[in-house]
Amino acid sequence: MLLLAGATFMAVMVMANAGFSPEIMFEKAVAAHAKGVAIMAPGKADPIDSISLGLALMFGTAGLPHILMRFFTVSNAKEARKSVFYATGFIGYFYILTFIIGFGAIMLVLNQPGMMETVVKNGKTVTQLVGGNNMAAIHLADAVGGNLFPGFISAVAFATIPAVVSGLALSGASAVSHDLYASVIKKGKANEADEIRVSKITTLVLGVVAILLGILFENQNIAFMVGLAFSIAASANFPVLFLSMFWKGLTTRGAVIGGFIGLISAVTLIVLGPTVWVDVLHHKEALIPYKNPAIFSMPLAFVFTWLFSVLDTSKQAAEEKAKFEAQFVRAMTGIGATGASKH
Repeated sequence: MLLLAGATFMAVMVMANAGFSPEIMFEKAVAAHAKGVAIMAPGKADPIDSISLGLALMFGTAGLPHILMRFFTVSNAKEARKSVFYATGFIGYFYILTFIIGFGAIMLVLNQPGMMETVVKNGKTVTQLVGGNNMAAIHLADAVGGNLFPGFISAVAFATIPAVVSGLALSGASAVSHDLYASVIKKGKANEADEIRVSKITTLVLGVVAILLGILFENQNIAFMVGLAFSIAASANFPVLFLSMFWKGLTTRGAVIGGFIGLISAVTLIVLGPTVWVDVLHHKEALIPYKNPAIFSMPLAFVFTWLFSVLDTSKQAAEEKAKFEAQFVRAMTGIGATGASKH
């Protein structure tokens, strides 16, 4: 809520500097930017890359751990619906604010004395924001709120990091210890002590991996890195989540294998693409020309989830398919769910 409040105040102050006119805001941004009116034109990125990013941002939201963890922190189905509704509503609202903050940064920060610096990158002299382009929001906070507001935004950012990391760690540890270890590997026969032990180990491993990745991607544009996270969520989580709600033929085997294929294919394409292969590993040319993998990895996840579900003829699969109708009615109407209103 503090982050939303800070972003809202920043957006309001940007609009105030433009007389609460989007047209004036765009005109001032165009005047300040070196490319002029070109910043308002469609991007020159590869169409496949652009479509892939769009797919990731649309469908990846539903598969984000930030959303999925809402199902594990409520008492019943009714509260789960309400929790996810509020979470997605706040996320959507924040998305609306980002374009105002972005154009506000161009309008009020770009080319301002004390906020720009000249550095040498890869043998070339470039002009950038002090501290790098990822500091745009902090500089904008200084421009619209004086010395006090940047301190508030910085404090909120640092407070948000542990909150987000703890949520991701909870979601990841729960998935590995309960869903993967207890349900898949031990087939429901794991004891509580083993689940807790696996959960602790998973949390530690996730923390180490996150730190290493943070060091490797330190100089990457944070907005682009968010797109990659959405791509993985759209590939690994969304297809399984969608099919589990609307397709009666889904089985546990299909969900596990399809989800893993979506995850592995998305990560592999990211590693072989320009972001990692060139920018991080410093190879001359990427093996895959596209930065965003969702347009390839998400269909793969759907296809293999479907394929392995259809090929699953086990007794467990038949039982799962037989239970779908009751689950579908309960999910769509709430009838029969704990906490649902009685009719």
